[in-house]
Amino acid sequence: MSYTALYRKFRPATFDDVKGQDETVTILKNQIMGERIGHAYIFTGTRGTGKTSSAKIFARAVNCEHPVNGSPCGECASCKALVASNSMNVIEIDAASNNSVDNIRSIIEDVQYPPASGKYKVYIIDEVHMLSGSAFNALLKTLEEPPEYVIFILATTEIQKVPLTILSRCQRYDFHRISLETITARLASLMEKEGIQYEEKALNFIARKGDGSMRDSLSLLDECISFYFGEPLTYEHTLEVLGAVDTDTFTSLFKGIAAHDVPACLDVSEKISVQGMDLTQFVADFIWFLRNLLLIKASPDATDRVEVSESDLEVMKNTANETSEEILFRLINIFAKLSADLKYSTSKRVLFETALIKICHPESEKTYEALVDRVSALEKKIEEGNFNLNVSPARKAKAEAVPKKKEDVVRVPISVDEKTMDAAIMTVFKETMPDGLQRAMIDSAKLHYDKETGMVVVGVKDKLDKELFDKNDKINDEIKEKIASMIGNDKVRINYTVDKILAGDDDEFIRGTNFIEPSLIRNIDE
Repeated sequence: MSYTALYRKFRPATFDDVKGQDETVTILKNQIMGERIGHAYIFTGTRGTGKTSSAKIFARAVNCEHPVNGSPCGECASCKALVASNSMNVIEIDAASNNSVDNIRSIIEDVQYPPASGKYKVYIIDEVHMLSGSAFNALLKTLEEPPEYVIFILATTEIQKVPLTILSRCQRYDFHRISLETITARLASLMEKEGIQYEEKALNFIARKGDGSMRDSLSLLDECISFYFGEPLTYEHTLEVLGAVDTDTFTSLFKGIAAHDVPACLDVSEKISVQGMDLTQFVADFIWFLRNLLLIKASPDATDRVEVSESDLEVMKNTANETSEEILFRLINIFAKLSADLKYSTSKRVLFETALIKICHPESEKTYEALVDRVSALEKKIEEGNFNLNVSPARKAKAEAVPKKKEDVVRVPISVDEKTMDAAIMTVFKETMPDGLQRAMIDSAKLHYDKETGMVVVGVKDKLDKELFDKNDKINDEIKEKIASMIGNDKVRINYTVDKILAGDDDEFIRGTNFIEPSLIRNIDE
């Protein structure tokens, strides 16, 4: 005998076997027990949630000679004939391939004849949204007033495509996505019936990949069992067969992004590429991981909506506590756009790694979310007293191995002109500032030294730059010491200010000047 797939072998035979649709099942059972059976139903919901199975059970139950609590008994002649597909009382139609008006006209002609045996003729039209407009119109009158022995059950995954004139003539029942716990429990029960050992974590992962669909979950389970036939089903085997990524990989990538660690992010990219994982699916799964972090961050009560194991949930809580909602919003937006771009890209890995580098360098973006991410990173560095931003470990080790000496500072004779003096002092700033963001910011700044007051005025492009330099007391003290040693003036002071030209404000006050009037420097403290 040929092998039967699990989802066919264990298709529900009674309403009690239909999992995750308790409300709908209760209503259908009560209608049968109370003999309040309607003439037209429409079952809607995502794939693999029990729509067609419930329709078949309902069709058997209404013709059953001795129904048990609203479910077919499975023992009477009618039930046996329906199970063996020998009955003419239940007619199944696939609207995907029988969607023309002629197909519907044949149904209309057929409903004129009562059942040869039993009480009802039941027409199950699957994927009814695929019917053409003329076919829907042809069905209207019969659907509204069929013979008393006819029941129509329509099933669809896209209820929005069904005309309102059809919907208004049917009792509508929504089949929801099945919960992770329900699918896992069902898989465990079937594994015990099949006599196969398993790890609960493996079944939990398969249930998550099934995305609320019992049929998809059973198909994935079938695939994993077949690959490791005769062996226990382990979590590692499941990951290998499905080419899937576990929570640890997502957490590693997220921590690399949060730390702006490009090499760590590229290591994750290398790992998933070597393992042959589909980048489009990986990004989609990572967006879902970010969504879970956002729910956990937004509200502790939202953890019930995060369908992960207890151990994974604890890891995700710790990860969520280390970030902010603004950063999560930014990442979800970026990866959502990346997900759309990957579908049509011929260089998916290049696109993916480019996005990772861009995310790790928020200063390259001009969006509000990127600015928030940049400020958050700066505040964290300042709180830790670590001003050596965006420096690679190798470069940092090299810099620490060869510390700069005071004698290395360029010494300028006091007799040089103002422009030469400004350039020399700027050299001190550039040599003293750590590599990374602050070095880049000082490269675009303007500087003027006033000999009489000892004031060094540094013009920067915005308030964020000014605030960062103002808080950098350690670096400022080192710069003042070097300038004093260079020019022989112990009264050196530094003042950071926003330069209007750099900020893009072409005010009449400053138009035509190179930086700021030297005479105004003496009034800065006032």
